[in-house]
Amino acid sequence: MAEKFAADAMLGKLAKWLRIMGYDTIYLSRCQPAAIRTLIEEGRIFLTRDTRWEGTFEKVVFIFSDDVKEQLGQLKKEGRLESKDEAWFTRCMLCNSVLGEAPPETARENVPEYVFFEHPGGIRFCPSCRRFFWPGSHKKKMTAQLKAWGFQE
Repeated sequence: MAEKFAADAMLGKLAKWLRIMGYDTIYLSRCQPAAIRTLIEEGRIFLTRDTRWEGTFEKVVFIFSDDVKEQLGQLKKEGRLESKDEAWFTRCMLCNSVLGEAPPETARENVPEYVFFEHPGGIRFCPSCRRFFWPGSHKKKMTAQLKAWGFQE
């Protein structure tokens, strides 16, 4: 089973990249002890750069760097990340929901026409924030970035 994470307010970029990699990652703009405890009890690992949380709870990982490449590297080195490229781009990078296939009629009405015709089966939909995603230049750049950081597709 893949790890599930909760990232504090200092780790917004890390949360986004973990979601891109398919990890269930909640981003906490405010950290209240009761909320952190509940998330840990749900099986999440709390990621933080705030030293006051280090050692407070059982499943807290203190992230040493403020660079996202190094942050992902730390989690990989600690054995918390797997290179499961089939999970990449399966979650909304904005709200963390699992993406679904966009019905063709809905996709056609909500994406640029050229996107619909270039990627008729590759358009994904977020049921929570109602955004559409497709395999365009952003996905290519993110995939290249992950590969450059040592993750395989």
